[in-house]
Amino acid sequence: MERRAAPPDDVILQVNAAAVAAVDERSSASQIEEDVDADVVHGGARKMGAGLTRRTFSESYKTRHRSPLEFTRWQVALLAYQSLGVVYGDIGTSPLYTFSSFTLPDPGRDDVLGILSLILWTLTLVSLVKYVLIVLHADDHGEGGTFALYSLLRQHVNFNGKTMPMPVTRLASDANLKFHSKKSSLQPRMLKFLEGSPIAQAVITYLVLVGTCMVMGDGALTPSISVLSAVQGIQSRSSSITQGHVVLLCVIILVCLFIYQQYGTSKVSFTFSPIMLVWFALIASIGLYNIIKYYPPVLKAISPHYIYIFFARNKRAGWEQFGTVVLCITGAEAMFADLGHFNKKSIQMAYSCLVYPSLILAYAGQAAFLVKNPSKLSTTFYSSIPEPLFWPMFIVATLAAIVASQALISASFSIIRQSIALGCFPRVTMKHTSEKYEGQIYSPEINYFLMIACILITVGFKGGPEIGQAYGVAVIWVMLITTHLITVVMVIIWQIHTVLAGSFYIVYTVLEGLLTISLLYKIAQGGWVPFAITAFFLIITLSWTYGRSKKSEYEERNLMDKQEFIRTVATSNRVPGICIFCTDLMNGVPPIVRHYVQHMGCLRELLVFVTVRHLPVTSVLPEERFLFDRLEPFGVYRCIVQYGYMDTQSMEDDEYVVSVIASLKEIAQSDDEIAVMDSALANGSSFVFGRVILKMGAGHGNCFKRFVINNLYRFLQKNFRSNVSSLKIAPSKTLQIGMHYEI
Repeated sequence: MERRAAPPDDVILQVNAAAVAAVDERSSASQIEEDVDADVVHGGARKMGAGLTRRTFSESYKTRHRSPLEFTRWQVALLAYQSLGVVYGDIGTSPLYTFSSFTLPDPGRDDVLGILSLILWTLTLVSLVKYVLIVLHADDHGEGGTFALYSLLRQHVNFNGKTMPMPVTRLASDANLKFHSKKSSLQPRMLKFLEGSPIAQAVITYLVLVGTCMVMGDGALTPSISVLSAVQGIQSRSSSITQGHVVLLCVIILVCLFIYQQYGTSKVSFTFSPIMLVWFALIASIGLYNIIKYYPPVLKAISPHYIYIFFARNKRAGWEQFGTVVLCITGAEAMFADLGHFNKKSIQMAYSCLVYPSLILAYAGQAAFLVKNPSKLSTTFYSSIPEPLFWPMFIVATLAAIVASQALISASFSIIRQSIALGCFPRVTMKHTSEKYEGQIYSPEINYFLMIACILITVGFKGGPEIGQAYGVAVIWVMLITTHLITVVMVIIWQIHTVLAGSFYIVYTVLEGLLTISLLYKIAQGGWVPFAITAFFLIITLSWTYGRSKKSEYEERNLMDKQEFIRTVATSNRVPGICIFCTDLMNGVPPIVRHYVQHMGCLRELLVFVTVRHLPVTSVLPEERFLFDRLEPFGVYRCIVQYGYMDTQSMEDDEYVVSVIASLKEIAQSDDEIAVMDSALANGSSFVFGRVILKMGAGHGNCFKRFVINNLYRFLQKNFRSNVSSLKIAPSKTLQIGMHYEI
């Protein structure tokens, strides 16, 4: 085997050209040198990556490509059918509660037509034009959602501001990350501005964090409003059934729903699409029936002048009702968030050909019914159903509400998983419930938090209209944040003309901004709930990221320099075997090593510093998974393991160590070095983790910062899972070293 000259110390060998991400979410080390010998990079590193991944990762990774997969028309149609049960449960069940959430005391025909016109235009402009035709194209290698937009920006913009909540480190290999770059090589002015403005970078990052936390509020409200709206129809069957009975039945359904989460969505997913297909067929058919029976010209409400008439008639009351129209587009963001399960064409086909027409007919049919029966506004959905179809619709509506709830609960698990991967949320338990589908995960901590929140919301609001106001607030804030982010993507990545991007921004910021302002009137009537949930998760997120950044700053200031480390290794007793130091730092030797040697007095003959690097891309290819470097003195190495935010982190101790040694042999310079590796492997291995406790003294920072570090961050450290728990390492091979950091 050909031997090559060793690279300079502390320079990480790149994997071949397609290497992965722009940002290190888990370290605060300085930028790594870029003058690595090209022959070394593209020779030794390529062979190392291939040898290592074959031993460590499943075959499924080998078939992963960056370019999107091509589907036949039949495959797209099948995916479109399957998407009905995953993507459209939320927006599909919005006819259950949209009209009934309006609280006009005595609506006339023009009022009903005005509300319908608002619904039609909002549904068209936001869900069809914005999401289906525009936002769906802003995917990150097939993945969607707020994190996908942020990931795209992080791949194309050098986020290097010190005000960032998540520290940044660049590698030379990150230069080839701009997968989505267009034909033009000109840098937009916005790109130059964004790269030169740490404040703008921090604003975008915080917007993403707020939007993510708002989606968690959406996840807590969706099951409550969907199940309540479906179950409330039973009151029309008997006067002895009170609202208390409805709330109790809803709580029972919710508890069963959340308990069942531990078995995974795959257990019930095969029933989702048929349920939603029947649901859309029924609401469209009933809507068409009501249009013909009650008021055939109802679709004239497509004319926007009915919106003007509505506000002219109702003035302030109409303005306060304006925000309620948001309920017709709840779940539109799910089309983008669940993009990774399907593809753009399938979601566009399902929505354009089935979901959108069905919703139009359903709302038009309800409006036609209300024109003749305005007193039934508060019970629109069930009152407009023909009597023979009541019980079938009640059953299907309840099942559809459960489907809608399931989609948002599962999305919450994925959001927390992505947050953990990007280093902005403490670790919680993540269990994979399907061997076939990697994205099907379950977190018991998040699941039971959502269950308690849903029960409290259901019981607290007692099924009143306030819950709809709270739901609308959560939805519109997420959409408004998406508008800001997609505009930046348009200009920087798609390089759309500023006039067109600006027009998009103005139209949707004005529309969604007006809806947001209208909903501010509902803060006291339940709109505070999503803000409370958002604040809860935001406190956790910001406390965690701030504590991690201070920890990284301390470690960077207190690194062992090269000569000190060489002396320490040279004067320590060397015992047989392999010691793997797990550290967040990608460069330098962390101070925990000094602490370890002082108390243990010995080191193993082979030392490997391992850093797990989480990247803002969906998945890291096998040949890009590992980066290796030889350090001084003899027998010391560095390994960086790279994961995308949708990758499963797996580190089986024995298998991992064997793979590391096999790859290290590729950069060995002599037979003696290989012999030492074989000897160390035969004598066993151990994993060393640092358990750091931060403490901010009275003379550092203000009282608020001290409270965050000494109380909030320490509480999160103690009560959430450690980094050891996420790795599959036998306890007998694990050693934790505790150390106080006085910052």
